[in-house]
Amino acid sequence: MNLRFWEKWKSEKSEAPANRRHKPKSSRGDRMMKRLFSASQNNRLNSDWSSIPETAAAIIQRHQVVLVARSRDQAQDNDHAKAFLRMCHQNIVGPTGVMLQAAVKKIDGSDDAEANTAIEEAWEAWGNQENADVNGTKSWRALQRLAVINAATDGEFMFRIIVGKDAGEFGFALQVIDAQRCPVDYDNFDLPNGAFIRHGIEYNRYRRPIAYYLRDVDESQAMHYQFGGNSYLRIPADEIIHGYLEDMAGQGRGLPWMATSLFRLKNLQGFEDAAILNARIGASKMGFFEWDENYGPEDGGEEAPEIDAEPGTFHELPPGLRLKEFNPQYPSGEFAPFTKQSLRSIAAGMGVTYADLAADLEGVNFSSIRQGTLDIREHWKELQIWLIEKMIRPVFLAWLRAALLGQKITTESGKALPAEKMRRYQKVQWQPRRWQWIDPRADSDAAVVSKNNMMQSPGQIIREQGRDPSTVWAESARDVRAMIDAHVKEGMAEKDATELVMLSMGKPLPPAQPQKQKKETE
Repeated sequence: MNLRFWEKWKSEKSEAPANRRHKPKSSRGDRMMKRLFSASQNNRLNSDWSSIPETAAAIIQRHQVVLVARSRDQAQDNDHAKAFLRMCHQNIVGPTGVMLQAAVKKIDGSDDAEANTAIEEAWEAWGNQENADVNGTKSWRALQRLAVINAATDGEFMFRIIVGKDAGEFGFALQVIDAQRCPVDYDNFDLPNGAFIRHGIEYNRYRRPIAYYLRDVDESQAMHYQFGGNSYLRIPADEIIHGYLEDMAGQGRGLPWMATSLFRLKNLQGFEDAAILNARIGASKMGFFEWDENYGPEDGGEEAPEIDAEPGTFHELPPGLRLKEFNPQYPSGEFAPFTKQSLRSIAAGMGVTYADLAADLEGVNFSSIRQGTLDIREHWKELQIWLIEKMIRPVFLAWLRAALLGQKITTESGKALPAEKMRRYQKVQWQPRRWQWIDPRADSDAAVVSKNNMMQSPGQIIREQGRDPSTVWAESARDVRAMIDAHVKEGMAEKDATELVMLSMGKPLPPAQPQKQKKETE
């Protein structure tokens, strides 16, 4: 049976036309490839979609200035943009800024408490507004806040390090620089030794910044010469603190954090303004007079009266005159859903939650808001690390060098820390802003269980709350000592006072030591 079928198939194939016999058949793999990567197809539906990759330099060159201008406009005149900037500096910087915790060790590995205290006190003193800012108007915390706001609005921040007699008591201060003074359109690729200038920044052959070029204009004239003029001020790169989020390989300048949301922000604002104006007009309950045919002033009739309506009154109209009511109904039911969906897209582009951006907790339960809060906190922690790497640590290292050489860091005895041990004094930890527990009791119990199971140290738990463990333990010891001394002053014995304080704090008493029996003497 199989043999006869095979012979029949061979005979039919030999008698088939040549064009049909040799026609290629598309394989299953070819059909699959046609369905893959629809975004790469060129047709009428995506004819306006870019098909040639742009380099980071080309994107910055074409779009950065316009995006910064429009981002600044929204930051000044849009409620949701203002809310986003407020969320950025509140969560990244916080009320106290990123705190310094010196961690200098002695040769034997123990903490050098004297050096740590001296560095922390000197750093705190420098952080006052008369020292940190060369203008004497902004504290160190305010400079951190301004850096975050500039990064969110312009995509980058710039500070210049000022040293010498004009830089305050410590001989070290920061000068705020508008990043737009560094011209994006200034390029030069004819420098010797492989160096080049791209977007106003001079690099060596390995793309390490060498210098920054700023438009040499007075600050009061900066807005008039922002995009013109050929006079530049060359500043060495080690005097500039420049920070931005690098999202593309080869990127040398920053883009506003609101870049992808600006279009929706602008149009949503216009939509809301039009809806408010229409609602105001509708609330006015206006109307129009309409004359019937062969009636009206042109036919010898009376003029239409002006009616000033009062509650409970009725007016008689002339013959042929009718009142036509004007009662616009918009905005109606679609206003809230459309606004909500637009804000969701805007929040996604900004990297925040809709509930926080819109201040809308309607329909939010505890589980959803807890999960959303935990997710967004990881985002803020990442940006805190970015701020430490790009601004805070470089400023500290430059300050430490200037302060040690100027003998501005002294111990309680008045002895200045030696500059030759600078590398050892660079051992510090940074404590950014932290948040309260979402469910204090449950989270506190979980922290205790983690500590008891050796999964977390007490110091780590304290640092997660934004505190310095050494400071917390010192405060606790002082409080305990003060309570014991207060009981002793009331006539209580030291041992009894200690036991009473421990019981009041919920601490177990140490086990009683068995008394040793006195040996009987013969």
